[in-house]
Amino acid sequence: MTVPVAVRVVAGAGVATLVGVRIWRVATRSRRATGGTGGGDLRPRSRRPRPARDHAPFGGDVGLVAGREIRERFRSRVFRIGTIAMLAIVAGAVLIPALTRGTPTPQRVGVVGSLPAPLRAALTTAARGAGTSVRYATEPDEARADRDLRAGRLDVVVVDGRRLVTGTPVDTSSTSTASRFVVAASKELGIALALEAAHLTPAQSATLGRAAPVPVVSLAPRHVSGAAKATALLALIIVFVMLTQYGGWTLMGVMEEKSSRVSEVLLATVSPVRLLAGKVTGIGLMALAQASVIAGVALVLAVAVGSNLLAGSAPSVLAAAFVWLVLGYAFTCWLYAAAGSMAERQDQVQTLAVPLSIPALIGYVVSLTAVSSGSASAFVTVLAYLPPTAPFAMPVLVGLGAVTWWQFLVSIAITVASTVAVARVAAAVYRRAILRTGRRVRLRDVFPRPAR
Repeated sequence: MTVPVAVRVVAGAGVATLVGVRIWRVATRSRRATGGTGGGDLRPRSRRPRPARDHAPFGGDVGLVAGREIRERFRSRVFRIGTIAMLAIVAGAVLIPALTRGTPTPQRVGVVGSLPAPLRAALTTAARGAGTSVRYATEPDEARADRDLRAGRLDVVVVDGRRLVTGTPVDTSSTSTASRFVVAASKELGIALALEAAHLTPAQSATLGRAAPVPVVSLAPRHVSGAAKATALLALIIVFVMLTQYGGWTLMGVMEEKSSRVSEVLLATVSPVRLLAGKVTGIGLMALAQASVIAGVALVLAVAVGSNLLAGSAPSVLAAAFVWLVLGYAFTCWLYAAAGSMAERQDQVQTLAVPLSIPALIGYVVSLTAVSSGSASAFVTVLAYLPPTAPFAMPVLVGLGAVTWWQFLVSIAITVASTVAVARVAAAVYRRAILRTGRRVRLRDVFPRPAR
């Protein structure tokens, strides 16, 4: 199997990128080890402490913390390995089907007797509808055609343009190319013979061939296309995996900083609310960058190898999934950050993560059932307006055509308002729990009862 030039170019670029990153990391470590002097001067250089605000990036303290989170995530081996693994999976999903697919085999049609041009055109139309082509072979008589048919040298025989002969019985319900071609050829030849028997002129026959179907109006909801359902299913899986992963990043990051006492150093110069906002923003930007890189690589590879992976996809469903990926992250990561500030060890993180993941799991399973059935139940519609489950249910309703634009905007407004409220509560929990060490913090500790 010959590998396309585009695939080799992309693979070479990927290898060159990995080698370049490796060289850059080695050079960076060398500069750090030598104090940034290139190895010529090993004397430590005195550094004057400078206020953090003098060099704070755009956004002040929030931007400073967000930049720190971006650097920490980029240096993390788990992040790099996870990104490479997802890129490999996406590349395999695009390249393997494109490299293993073959061109359809032409249907070998034996012709006994005469086959006028209109009948040949009818067979060509039938082959095009079945996704194949036709290769004709002239047979002297039916006996010779039967022998070639039994020997497998022919797929079908046309006798005088009025009869089709196959080597094996044809299953009209089969989806194979050969069966679909025979069924379509039988219909097309029948129509051509009927037009010939009606003694129509070529112009009249052409007019009948260009006849447009009449419009069909149904009282029931329209049937959901397979492309829309497939796109909704893919979007649902991507949103669930990414929200679960990014929420886990936030939860573990806050817990690790608290257990290592890094948060105490940070809180000496940054307020708790800004620290939490910076962490959520930084991790969110890294999540968006990771998702963009994966999507970009998939699109580039699909175009390079001519893959039809995204053929027929519904752009509205993809746009809805992206919107709700951002909104879902904004809502859930505040909760995960507050929960991480209440944990002290790894086992406590698992205890806190399970209750937080239950709403997402319910929304995912119910939405998955709706996509599989092709219809939206009342329960899915209700979940589309609840902020913890809307990121999963609303893109599915868009794919099924069961939601209007104003309902979509209403759900967005509810989620945005809920995110603001959750952010205020999460900031309060984070502020009161982040410096409590030694044991797991409970809600009644951060929200004490008012004195009587």
